[in-house]
Amino acid sequence: MGIRVELVPSDRQWSVMYEVEARRIRDTLGNEARLIEHVGSTSVPGLAAKPILDVVLAVIDSSAEAEYVPQLEVAGYEMKLREPDWYEHRLLTRAEPKVNLHVFSEGCEEIERMIVFRDRLRESESDRARYSRLKSDLASVEWASIQDYADAKSELVEAILAGD
Repeated sequence: MGIRVELVPSDRQWSVMYEVEARRIRDTLGNEARLIEHVGSTSVPGLAAKPILDVVLAVIDSSAEAEYVPQLEVAGYEMKLREPDWYEHRLLTRAEPKVNLHVFSEGCEEIERMIVFRDRLRESESDRARYSRLKSDLASVEWASIQDYADAKSELVEAILAGD
């Protein structure tokens, strides 16, 4: 059986939930947390989303897991994915509230890309509408993995980032 993506209407509480998580991460990591940003669809008011907060965290060196992972695990996060070949990305998750914490090294270009995309969707009603339509269409499909769903959005994401 395939995976279906559940999209829910935008919820004003997502920004409040993000603030709580950002504070938890800052309190947990102190100066090791170089940047914390709410990204993904839950960060865009008015956009339907999977009910999971996406948070991007910059640390000094994301490959130096001993510097941050044990502390985040104590705070309720669980290591889910290591991608050393893709910007040394680490993914940790939290069950309550549901959070995907994307960890990169400070200055990583993927962080800027995520923030620029978020800001473009926040600022452009037409880009937000195009993205919303695509997400809705894709949510009606059964996927082998959630990554396949994400990959299916890539062409439009690139077009929006390019200003097309």
